[in-house]
Amino acid sequence: MKPNNRGLLWVDKYRPATLEEMDFHLELKERLEGMAQRADIPHLLFHGPPGSGKRTRVSCLLRLIYGPAAEKLKVEHRSFKVGDPPKEIEMTILSSVHHIEANPSDAGFSDRLIVQELIKEIASNAPLDVTAVKVPFKVIVLHEVDSLSRTGQQALRRTMEKYSRTCRLILMADSLTKIIEPLRSRCNLVRVPSPSEKEICAVLQKVSKKEGFELPDQFAVKVTRACSKNLRRGLLQLQSSKMDNYPFAEDQVGATPPNIPSCTSFLSSSVGFFNPTQPVSRADWELVCIDIASLLMREQSNKRLLLVRTRFYELLTHAIPADAIFERVTMELLRSADQEIAPAICECAAEYEHRLKQGQKAIIHLEAFAARFMQIYKEYIDNQYSMLIDDD
Repeated sequence: MKPNNRGLLWVDKYRPATLEEMDFHLELKERLEGMAQRADIPHLLFHGPPGSGKRTRVSCLLRLIYGPAAEKLKVEHRSFKVGDPPKEIEMTILSSVHHIEANPSDAGFSDRLIVQELIKEIASNAPLDVTAVKVPFKVIVLHEVDSLSRTGQQALRRTMEKYSRTCRLILMADSLTKIIEPLRSRCNLVRVPSPSEKEICAVLQKVSKKEGFELPDQFAVKVTRACSKNLRRGLLQLQSSKMDNYPFAEDQVGATPPNIPSCTSFLSSSVGFFNPTQPVSRADWELVCIDIASLLMREQSNKRLLLVRTRFYELLTHAIPADAIFERVTMELLRSADQEIAPAICECAAEYEHRLKQGQKAIIHLEAFAARFMQIYKEYIDNQYSMLIDDD
């Protein structure tokens, strides 16, 4: 792992630099090493849930191909003039001598033009110092490709074919279902699944030892289950909890039962032994989403809907992605509501999530989802009340 640097987030401080340092998905190691040894690697599409390690494995692959020079990154703020009439769009880009990283979905409905301009610019410049590396092309890494518009994905497919002689593309996405088939078929797919709870727990224990503090098995399990198999979130929650509540007192986490000696075996147990009074720190935006779900459950009225809209708007103005807000609120509603209406909630969520992807004003679709949930929940409560009266 990287050397200790004070002030860094643990998720960055202990990010593996090589494939040998990986803690899980070791089966991908040989596959990526084989790709790096080829003189002509294909276009690649890494896909898997957030926090599964896609970006880390891409970084390790670039290091295998280009050596340590791939890690010498600089941040650039570029302006692109696109469209007719021309309009200026600014993007933040990470680049090294041999590759460039960007998120074209940040350009919104101009993503098609940005994709074409970015790839054209990189592909038209020959790689520097080609004698020092074994591959005569540059690599373009594009994040969140599944967030590109359909026209943006179509433009990406056409452009990657046109400039395949001088550059290769490494794409990253959370879900393949949002990527058009012509684009998927032109890439070698690399699936990076979520780590298991045991693997996450082992990483948390490893990081705590390197940081020099004791992490009780029970609390490691609690963080593991709170992060929903997202290792990045789990490390952030552990670091935040350590800053807020350390040392973890014995009466906070509970006594270790004699027949559960380790974190791994504790995870396999269906019984929770830790004391729930020891909190796992959560991000402020997640707490707001939990509060929104609580507001929707407690009252269904126009006044309450206006309050929920205000909370949604606060999250959006603080640059919290609309899809993350939508997912978090939906999960909290499913956790709190009766299971009888869970299918209706899921159907409602699927409809408004689709509208959210198609539209431009996120607040409209978030508010519409909240209003529809209020209707579903109020009808359910009224029906339950009517049944009770009829029984009497």
